[in-house]
Amino acid sequence: MTTPLLTIDRLSVSFGREDQEPIPAVREVSFTVGKGECVVVLGESGSGKSVTAQSILGLHDPESTTIRAEGLELDGENLLIGDLNRIRGDRIAMVFQDALSALNPVHRVGQQIAEALIVHRGMRKKEANARAVELMRAMQIPDPERRARNYPHQLSGGMRQRIMIAMALALEPELLIADEPTTALDVTVQLQILQLLRDMCAERGMSLLMITHDVGVAAEMADRIVVMYAGKIVEVGTVHEILKHPKHPYTRGLLGSVPRLDLTSLPTPIPGGLPDPRRLPEGCVFAPRCPIATSLCATTQPTTQQGATGRELACHLEDVDGTKGAA
Repeated sequence: MTTPLLTIDRLSVSFGREDQEPIPAVREVSFTVGKGECVVVLGESGSGKSVTAQSILGLHDPESTTIRAEGLELDGENLLIGDLNRIRGDRIAMVFQDALSALNPVHRVGQQIAEALIVHRGMRKKEANARAVELMRAMQIPDPERRARNYPHQLSGGMRQRIMIAMALALEPELLIADEPTTALDVTVQLQILQLLRDMCAERGMSLLMITHDVGVAAEMADRIVVMYAGKIVEVGTVHEILKHPKHPYTRGLLGSVPRLDLTSLPTPIPGGLPDPRRLPEGCVFAPRCPIATSLCATTQPTTQQGATGRELACHLEDVDGTKGAA
């Protein structure tokens, strides 16, 4: 396992003002992202993936959000008490899902890339604008000098996402967080963006934390996969372990929901839906939808098992090292 760059230890996030019942969105989530590693957080919408990612950078409204953690560190620096304004964009950068909403509609895209260089690196405007064009060229945007003068609405979805990546990489961060970066793009452009991210990470030795519900994206990008369900981690393993030998019933359900090109089997959707976060099951959060759940699963939360290879599993009925549990 690589040396950890990002360490998250028992992170919990809930929403609600003081006079409201708190709504738990993330519950005691722990994992690491190694230096130069790509970790993909996988799960269906509402599982707490994006909330976890945004908590790293403190992007939630502090008046309506409660964040607790035993530890949240970037290469030894405590992010819970550190100067996040200094860290955001510089040491950690983020690519958001909807580039059109994330970009400022009244500023030219080249100007938006250059702004980070002016603020964080003290570059003169002319120098920063020239660097912005270089970054756009590295993102394979055709005619970058002309495109730099465009406004976001004048660019295609794929180009806007490339602008977002250029902005994120402008300060050469140690960690890039990509939150569903290809969701709104067609398949061909998705592959181009994923290839671009992979190449940039390899070239710069940068770590990548990617959020997705798409198993195909996880297979394409991940070194390790963290599977989340209803605000909790249910399984962690290498991409080979998770995709070829899934242990948790939820992970198997996710993989079984994916259509196969060879048509050897039809996709089987997971029955039911995510539980109400204000009324979570007493036992395993997945028990109401699990095809193998027992009475123990309905009443007792499983503890997280850790295997010798670093694999993790939270299930009463499966053993992390490969044999069925006795429960």
